[in-house]
Order: sequence, then structure tokens, then C-alpha cells
Amino acid sequence: MSHRTRIKICGLTREQDVQAAIAAGADALGFVFYSKSPRYVTPQQAAELIAMVPPFITTVGLFVNAEPEQLQEIVAQAPVSLLQFHGDETVQHCAALAQSVNRPFIRAMRIGSATVAADLLEYAQAYHSGSRLFAGLLLDTLVEAYGGSGKVFDWSLIPKELAPQVVLSGGLSVHNATDAVKRVRPFAVDISSGVEQDKGIKDAAKIRAFIEAIRQADADHDQLG
Repeated sequence: MSHRTRIKICGLTREQDVQAAIAAGADALGFVFYSKSPRYVTPQQAAELIAMVPPFITTVGLFVNAEPEQLQEIVAQAPVSLLQFHGDETVQHCAALAQSVNRPFIRAMRIGSATVAADLLEYAQAYHSGSRLFAGLLLDTLVEAYGGSGKVFDWSLIPKELAPQVVLSGGLSVHNATDAVKRVRPFAVDISSGVEQDKGIKDAAKIRAFIEAIRQADADHDQLG
């Protein structure tokens, strides 16, 4: 059975970058609503960018420790279709936030040196049990700052039974994209800094090359059967 890895381009801030990601075949576009991030967009900026997005491309809002009122105000203005929680939110907090705007959510789990495979399975089960709106885990590398890390973690930690459900993030680039997909076989990949000229400024050629590398990995896997 063929597998098509879904691709999210995150941290979009400019109209031309949104257009480049769409043209290259991205499945999802991410907008950062964490004010301390260099990729932060205001709700008004995000609303203008989201208005450009055609049907069947998922728009994702990244939040860090947001309050319910703040989340509701942002989503009312910038109607993202999926939430991504990247802070210290508990299962209960994520469930309540998602319920307050009736949106599905993914939860970032930051993988550190002490993380073991069982932790990922327990984490996923806790969120599945805790909210009907939970859509899956995004696995990133543990660093001091919130948001994307730009660093790779040990992919071998990901249990085989969990891999087809996760979004793989953290230090991905055109150089390791094919290897990442071949080794992990995630449901989706998420990239931000790996396709940038500068923080918050995407490179259209890098976006195209990254997506082509993922598609090539899918094709190679299908040929191997």
C-alpha cells in the first residue's frame, strides 16, 4: 500500500511564502501566535494570509501557554483549522482550550536525553483519553526555548506502532528529509527553519527541494514494497 507523507511548512509570515508553499504542494501551513518567536504573526496578518489558502490545505495555529480568551480572540479573527500546543499545557488544559474554539489539536512533545519510547506511548494515550479533539503528537527536540528547535533528536526512540500517527519535527532539512521518512515512516513532517533564508523569511527553492525529497522518499518506499 502506497504512503504519502503529509508536509507542513511552519512559521509563515509573508504572502509570497504562503504562495510558494501552496505551489510546491504543502499539505498544511503553520502560523505562530507566540509573541516571543521571530516568526510571530498578529491575528490580522494571519487572517490575511489564511484568506489566500485554497480548500483542502490545513491551516495550523501554533500556541504557547495561551489563555482561553486569547485563543478565542485569535481564532475568531484568524480561523485556523487545527491548533498546535507547544508550551507547558496539561492534557486538561489542551482539552479545554480546544473545546473553547471547537478545533482539533496536535500536541508537541519535546524529546530530551531522558525520554524513552514508553514515554511517547503513555503521552499519546493520555491525550487520546483526555480529549475527543486530540489529533496526534508532534515530536520535536527538547531545547530551552519554546516553539521549534531546529535540532534533530534520536529518531530510534519513536515506537514503530506510534510512528504512522506522528508528525516528525526538529532539525529537518532537504539534506535529511529522505532519511527521516525512510527510517521513521511518520504520518507527517513539519519544517520551519530548514526552509528559510532568515528567521521568518522562507526560501521558495528550499521549500520545493524539501517537498521533492519527501516525495522521493515515499516513491522509493513504495517501490521496495
